[in-house]
Amino acid sequence: MERYRLKKLYNEVVISAMTKQFGYKNVNEVPKLEKVILNMGLGDVKDNAKSFQLAVEELKAIAGQKPLITTAKKSIANFKVRKGMNIGAKVTLRGGKMYDFVDKLFSIALPRVRDFKGVPANSFDGRGNYAMGVKEQLIFPEISYEQVEKIRGFDICFVTTAKTDEEAKELLKLLGMPFAK
Repeated sequence: MERYRLKKLYNEVVISAMTKQFGYKNVNEVPKLEKVILNMGLGDVKDNAKSFQLAVEELKAIAGQKPLITTAKKSIANFKVRKGMNIGAKVTLRGGKMYDFVDKLFSIALPRVRDFKGVPANSFDGRGNYAMGVKEQLIFPEISYEQVEKIRGFDICFVTTAKTDEEAKELLKLLGMPFAK
């Protein structure tokens, strides 16, 4: 597999196609993928340090980068959460690692989802960003089924420089995002 296949696709195909469709006058006006954020909530294992660490290691394997441990901002008695407790992990990918992850997600991981019909096309936020959820981490090739303690999902947020949802959808579609029909 050629390194940064998606970056090359963006430079050779996406820029010209989007310029033609939206009539940009400058190449810098064309929307691009800015960053991809993976977020895994781990509130269910907040008391079990070993399970928490295993989940963080799985996220590290998927992203190829060490996750940031997120902590509770305030105490909530109903959830048995105290301020400063570890309750999740997140990774922000940019540049080469981002393109590697997105390429792996579109071409390897999503097709492994059972009964996959495409990702929903209505998960845009109005400012050109797209969010989706993954129900299980097993769709990624780095995760071995034997070593998984518990099936966990996580959120993926694609942050683009697009001004509208229409531009962002076209950008992601041209990059290979399998939207549902």
